[in-house]
Amino acid sequence: MVNPYQQLYIYYFDGIPHIDQKVQENRAFLGNWVEEGISFLFFSFSCDDVVEKILETNKDVRLVDKYEMTGEQWHGDKIEPYYVKDLYIYPPWNKPAGNNEAFKEILLDPGVVFGTGRHQTTEDCLYLIHRLCTRQRIQSVLDIGTGTGLLSLGAAALGCQKVMACDFNLLAVKTTLNNIRLNGFKDRVLAFQAKGEEIMAISCDLLVANIHYDVMQHMIESPFFLEKKWFILSGLLNSEAKKILASLSKRNIRIIERRCPDGIWNTLLGKF
Repeated sequence: MVNPYQQLYIYYFDGIPHIDQKVQENRAFLGNWVEEGISFLFFSFSCDDVVEKILETNKDVRLVDKYEMTGEQWHGDKIEPYYVKDLYIYPPWNKPAGNNEAFKEILLDPGVVFGTGRHQTTEDCLYLIHRLCTRQRIQSVLDIGTGTGLLSLGAAALGCQKVMACDFNLLAVKTTLNNIRLNGFKDRVLAFQAKGEEIMAISCDLLVANIHYDVMQHMIESPFFLEKKWFILSGLLNSEAKKILASLSKRNIRIIERRCPDGIWNTLLGKF
C-alpha cells in the first residue's frame, strides 16, 4: 500500500459546505474537518475544479485559502512505526515483515486527523493504559477525545472487552471507525460522536481523557466522574495540571502517578 497522505491539498472554507456523494467517492478526497463554522477539505492532489463546483452549489460558503503540504508537515511528525512497551504501532503502508508474537500489533491510519500517536501525551496515556491493563482487571474503557482511536485500540489489544471511543469531531470518529476495522476490533470497540462532558454517566472501569483543559475541568466536576474506578487525564500544561490537581484534592481521590517527562505536558493516573 502506498502512503495516501504523502502530499496534501487543503481547502479552507468560511462556512460548512455540503459534500455530495460524488465528491466523497472521488479517489483524491481524504476528508472534511469541520469545526465552529469553518471547514477544511483534504485531497491527495489538486482539485480546484471540484472545489469550484462545491462553491457553485454552496452560495453561503467562501473559500478562504488553499494550502499544499506533505502529510508529515500537516501532522508535525513522521508517520512511521514505533513501540510503546510491547505494543507495536505502524501505518498500513509500512507493515513489518513476518509475525513477532512478542508484540501486539496495532495498525494506525492517522488519516488527516491531527496526530501520529507520537505526541508526549498520547505516548504517556498509552504507557499508563498498558500498565493498568497488564496489572489490573480492566474490562471497560471510556476514551474521550479519541482522535485517531489509538488509545482505544491499545486498550482493546491489551484485552479490554468493552471500549467506547468518543470524539465531538465527526472526521475523528470516521478515522477511528476505519482503524477499528483495520484491526478487527468491531466486536469490542464502539466509536461515536459526542461531547465528553455530556457522556460522563456511562459506566466504565477506566476513563481516559486526553483533551483540552476547558473541557476537562467541567468533566471532573460531574458527579458521575466519581463513579469510575480509574482515570487517566492528559493534555495538560503545567499550570493546568496544577489546577486539576487542586480540584481533585478536594475529593477522596488518589493520584497514583503524574507523568511529565518533557517538562511541558502532564498526564495523571488516579484511582477513586
